[in-house]
Amino acid sequence: MSPKQQRGELTADLLLDAALRVYAAEGERGITVGAITQASGISQGSLYHHFGSIDGLVAALTHRWLGRLLGELGMSLQRSRTARTGIRAVVRTYLAFIQEHREAALLLHSSMADRYGMAQGKELRDAQEARLSAFALWIQPRIDSGELAPLPLPLIESLVLGPVVGVARRWLSGIDDVDLAEAARVLPDRIWRSLAP
Repeated sequence: MSPKQQRGELTADLLLDAALRVYAAEGERGITVGAITQASGISQGSLYHHFGSIDGLVAALTHRWLGRLLGELGMSLQRSRTARTGIRAVVRTYLAFIQEHREAALLLHSSMADRYGMAQGKELRDAQEARLSAFALWIQPRIDSGELAPLPLPLIESLVLGPVVGVARRWLSGIDDVDLAEAARVLPDRIWRSLAP
């Protein structure tokens, strides 16, 4: 990579990091060109050069963190030998991710991300297809062997992630009645019951 490309990547990273900080501090309304350029120390022209618009920046930020989350989930599955341990690993990894990366988790679980996901669902899914395919590749042999109930993959994904996302959203909203450690202990077995053959 040339020095110019390295500088470009560094500039883009600084803008993305600043956007996440601004979002965490100010919410969706705080995501403005002025706020991002001030927080990053990067010019408005550079923001437009790298991302085209503030929406492009938010899309790139969402892709970045969704990719990291899916990557961690995929790695946790690859280390799991059985379907049951895989479900446990996914639940615990997801909950650990939101606790460790609270700012990014706030963005990924926000109404802004929901709107973006609904409007750009196919593009977003296509961009993450390799990671999503890893989930399908791990699950399908367990369905074929009878270790998991013979359900369509999107339903399995919903049964696994739906409760976890619900707990994550509740915890991220600041409601003080969710204990993530307890959720990590209880949810895997409850989810497993819905998927066991």
